[in-house]
Amino acid sequence: MAMTERQMIQEILNTVDVGYDFENVDEDNKQYTLLIKRQDNDVRDLNEINAEIKEYFKDADFSYDEQVEPKDIDADIRVEVKH
Repeated sequence: MAMTERQMIQEILNTVDVGYDFENVDEDNKQYTLLIKRQDNDVRDLNEINAEIKEYFKDADFSYDEQVEPKDIDADIRVEVKH
């Protein structure tokens, strides 16, 4: 059985080892907004983490639109993905 988009997203974010929440889920349009946080002991640069996440999403045929260190949002990276 094939993975759902949501499962695929979770698999990617678990592989990169970041914390995350779904800010918005639109399963009808296959569009998701994610709030990503670096783990407490993670010393990687945010741009490095973002580049790694972006690569996985592009490989899975998702569009990827990110904001690194978004203002007024409790997240390190805010990402909108669409499959």
